[in-house]
Amino acid sequence: MKWFRFEQEGESRIGVEEAGYRYDVTAQVYTDSLLEVIARGFEMDLDLDVAPRLNDEIQLLAPYIPPRNVICVGKNYADHIKEMDTAGAGKFVLFTKAPSSIVGPFEAIERHADLTQQLDYEGELAIIIGTSGRDLTPENALDHVFGYSIVNDVTARDLQKEHVQFFRGKSLDGFCPFGPVIVTEDSFDPADVLVETRVNGQLRQSGSTKLMLRDVVTILTEVSRGMTLEAGDIIATGTPAGVGHGMKPPTYLQDGDVVDISIEGIGHLQNHVKAYK
Repeated sequence: MKWFRFEQEGESRIGVEEAGYRYDVTAQVYTDSLLEVIARGFEMDLDLDVAPRLNDEIQLLAPYIPPRNVICVGKNYADHIKEMDTAGAGKFVLFTKAPSSIVGPFEAIERHADLTQQLDYEGELAIIIGTSGRDLTPENALDHVFGYSIVNDVTARDLQKEHVQFFRGKSLDGFCPFGPVIVTEDSFDPADVLVETRVNGQLRQSGSTKLMLRDVVTILTEVSRGMTLEAGDIIATGTPAGVGHGMKPPTYLQDGDVVDISIEGIGHLQNHVKAYK
């Protein structure tokens, strides 16, 4: 099952997609907050026979704004480490992105030309935590997962290098497109799915999650050591090769560019770059 948030007549509502059809289930979940649905461990015993069916014209929103920073895994694909020409292969690299960086499908990635000349993209599989817990084990880690989605770990490479850690270069407004849906854990296998990124229709990234140096279970067990993961936490799992910074010459995003990230079984997260100033 796929969960999503959408706007109808100026109001945020909750929907699910099942067997190719989309339904409005806001009345059945008694909330317009998908984060609340996740946090209370909703059992998903929905009666879709009585749920209003939606057409394809609905406006999708970001599934939700997380209550805490987005947790990001770096250097998790060997080919991306190589293209970036950075040390640290094999090390477990973590950083975060501010919740204020979240935008939804089809919303704009702000250009921030006054702050960066090296705007880049990173298509990534995202883990959505459903049940809080710490010190997870390989045996129970997936029991704490609500589902999976897509994030674009937009990065200002020059700001990333300018600061000692990545937070500012990763957290400007619009730097974390998220969505379009969350696929529940019971209907998605993250072990071997293709992550692809296209810029203006040109294929830039294409790599399977089977190439991750740390798989989903390993990420969950390592991140949760001594630190409680909370319902609604988003964990971005790293990006394969093909980012703009790794091209020869480097090719960065510009005003008007369209970035489309697709993951098998989830869908497409598409955003455009827009200058606000």
